[in-house]
Amino acid sequence: MSKTVAVLGATGAVGQEMLSVLEERSFPVGELRLLASPRSAGKKVMFRGSEVEVVPLGEDTIDGIDLALLSAGGEISREWAPRLVERGAVVIDNSSAFRLDETVPLVVPEANREAIAGHRGIIANPNCTTAILVVALAPLHRRFGLTRVIVSTYQAASGAGARAVAELEDQTRVVLDGGEPVPAAFPAPIAFNLFPHIDVFTDNGYTREEMKTVHETRRILSAPELAVSTTCVRVPVRRAHSEAVWIEAREPLDPEHVREVLRAAPGIEIVDDPDRARYPTPLQSTGRDAVAVGRIRADISRPGGVAMWLVGDQLRKGAALNAVQIAEELP
Repeated sequence: MSKTVAVLGATGAVGQEMLSVLEERSFPVGELRLLASPRSAGKKVMFRGSEVEVVPLGEDTIDGIDLALLSAGGEISREWAPRLVERGAVVIDNSSAFRLDETVPLVVPEANREAIAGHRGIIANPNCTTAILVVALAPLHRRFGLTRVIVSTYQAASGAGARAVAELEDQTRVVLDGGEPVPAAFPAPIAFNLFPHIDVFTDNGYTREEMKTVHETRRILSAPELAVSTTCVRVPVRRAHSEAVWIEAREPLDPEHVREVLRAAPGIEIVDDPDRARYPTPLQSTGRDAVAVGRIRADISRPGGVAMWLVGDQLRKGAALNAVQIAEELP
């Protein structure tokens, strides 16, 4: 049955990716309503071969919506998601506004599809790094009972938006021409550089991005006691986030058993033949739905532990694809 679908933040990177995913997966869109700020109103966006005009978000443009995909920031979501629900819409929100609200399901379908049924009108998408991570952790947690997870992320510039990608490209040219890059979108130069600073630092010395991964991973896996520690690093890559992950479980882990579980799990592609230089990379993962996992090996520092490397497109599985997968589960 076709639905009236609204995309809020339709002109942004995630909003554009949502439209691509809706089209690719033949989601039953009857009417498409593109909502954005007044400055973006009037723009036209292609969808299924036709131009759709962007209209300003307002009380007069949110009636009659069945499904609303929100990607316009936490402040907008906190204000407008409840209003959309009051008008009869189911909201899937890509901001941080509701992720730790116990009354709102936080969902990655490969990990906790069953949580969708408990929604009260709003369903939250996790942070992009969390979404990519738990696709791999969930089947391992179900099989082995994870007790400890250490993660170092290597996050692409596009995770900070179009302005950040432009800064990466501009600074690269400046450096190659012998100039000195001046950061604006980032706290430090991004060309030929990296830095462990994503979002603001908190009182415990971790950044808010790192703590999102801690809290959201525990919540999605229904594992409040799971020991999680994260370091998030921005790297000079256009698109797709990478993560180095170390895991431990209630029983000793064997790399081959981990590989078998992951090979059978949904949403995962095993790319693991180091002798032939086959392992996940951002370039290979860009534009792809699956989370690629490789370098699966014993952790020589922790008997019974396993280390692995995974890469996922943060605009797709980390945001747009995950939202549409949730929508596909709704009646």
